[in-house]
Amino acid sequence: MTSGRVAGGGAGARKCRSPSRPAAHSPLPAARIPPPTRKNALGSGPAALYRDGMPSMSYARYCAEIVAQTDLLRSRIEGADLATPVPTCPDWNLGQLLWHLGGAHRWAETIVRTRAAEPVSDELVNDVSGATGKDLAAVDAWLAEGAGQLADTLRAAGPEAQVWTVAPGGTPEFWARRMVHETVVHRADADFAIAAASPAPRTTTPGPAPAPGVPAFTVAQEVAIDALDEWMGFASLPLVFEAKPELRDLMSEGRTLHFHATDPAPETAADWLIGLDGDTLTWSRTHAPATVAVSAPLAELLLLVYGRRATHEARTTGSGNNSASGSGNDGSNSIEIVGDLPLLDAWLDGVSFWLKE
Repeated sequence: MTSGRVAGGGAGARKCRSPSRPAAHSPLPAARIPPPTRKNALGSGPAALYRDGMPSMSYARYCAEIVAQTDLLRSRIEGADLATPVPTCPDWNLGQLLWHLGGAHRWAETIVRTRAAEPVSDELVNDVSGATGKDLAAVDAWLAEGAGQLADTLRAAGPEAQVWTVAPGGTPEFWARRMVHETVVHRADADFAIAAASPAPRTTTPGPAPAPGVPAFTVAQEVAIDALDEWMGFASLPLVFEAKPELRDLMSEGRTLHFHATDPAPETAADWLIGLDGDTLTWSRTHAPATVAVSAPLAELLLLVYGRRATHEARTTGSGNNSASGSGNDGSNSIEIVGDLPLLDAWLDGVSFWLKE
């Protein structure tokens, strides 16, 4: 994908870590895949496997959402202190997070505009030093300009042009989709930062006061579903076994994982079944019994797979679980896990290699 550090490390690069898994697991600002190679370029890799997760939104919608999601983020940071720490990216402050996102937009724009056939330097993505000394107005303008330029370039290129991509795909559509979800996840990071820095609200009603730092992150259902489709596609690429050979130890007959979204209407079929019972990882939009099942609102499922929510704080029942209920007050207690929690943790850890350093 792109996100934080996609390949190599530019000056000022920092890590974005997950609150939901051990500190050794270091998800990038939003997403990462292995260092680029020729087999990933211009769709020359196993593109058909990636395309199993065909985009569910139109190209025009992706272009519009890049700007819309950026505008939502910009509205959230009004009046914010850029020095505010980002809990989900503990090495970054808010200004650095926002500078990274603006750089990611510009990096993707360069790739599409130049019709790049080879990997393009990701210094714009990694180097967040540009945020130093900037005020909020300057960073806000940086964000708006980058998102607008990217959307305009994508529209001019069209969805079918040939460009280099960091995973099978090879067209501007890949970048349009990726940058929507990149922006969504970093919008959540900004929400967490601002909420954590906010004082607990006062209340005159009986009972405990609302917990401070509870994020107000929401995302349109169709955007969240598409983001989860994309994530499942990346997590099932053959490259997973190349990067994490030990994942093969999880493969066993009849072993599956099920993710179920609790908030959409039933006809939406917001379910994902991951198969670990063959020679390769598979996924489908299917509701079925599984070795471990995760149920949560769409936004929480998305935050979970991106390492922004904690499995150990979810409500859990089943084998290998230490408790029957979670105690998280950040939204993780709206996640219910039934079944083999260690398997879920091992799978998330393994297939999330592109989120990590």
